[in-house]
Amino acid sequence: MGQHIPPGTTVTNSLVQDNIIEDPELKDSILIQKSIMAEPDYIEDDNPELIKPQKLINPVKISRNHQDLHRELLMNQKRGLAPQNKPELQRVMEKRKRDQVIKQQKEEEAQKKKSDLEIELLKRQQKLEQLELEKQKIQEEQENAPEFVKVKGNLRRTGQEVAEVQDS
Repeated sequence: MGQHIPPGTTVTNSLVQDNIIEDPELKDSILIQKSIMAEPDYIEDDNPELIKPQKLINPVKISRNHQDLHRELLMNQKRGLAPQNKPELQRVMEKRKRDQVIKQQKEEEAQKKKSDLEIELLKRQQKLEQLELEKQKIQEEQENAPEFVKVKGNLRRTGQEVAEVQDS
C-alpha cells in the first residue's frame, strides 16, 4: 500500500510523527532528507527570547495611491484598454519612421519590378551617355594637341578628300 505524494507538496515532520504517512520507505526517505537539511532553531522551540523572522513590509505596496493605481490597471486590463506609456511626441515620431520605412520598401520594390521596355531604355541611355563621353574626350585631346598635329590632321583630311574626288 504505497502512498503517493504529488510533486510540489511538502511533507512536514508532523505528518511523519502523527503516523499519517504509513509507507515505511516513504517515512525513511523523509527522515533521511530531514537529517540532511538543517532546520532553524526557532521552529522546534517556542523560546520567547528568540526573535522570529518576519516578512518585510513594502511601503510602496501598502500606500493607498499604489493600491488605487494597481486596481485601475487591473480593471483597464480586463476591459482591454492598454495604458498609454509613451508620450505623444514619441508615438508620432515612431509612426513617421514606420511610414518612411514602408515608403522606402515600396520604392525599392517598384525599382525591382521594372518592365522590359524600361530596362532597354536604360541600356540605350547608358550607351548614348558613353558615346557622348568618348566624343568629349576626343574633342578635348584635339584641343590640347600641339599646332603641328592639327596641321598634319588637316593635311591628311584634305589629301583623302582630293583622292576621293579624283576617284569619282
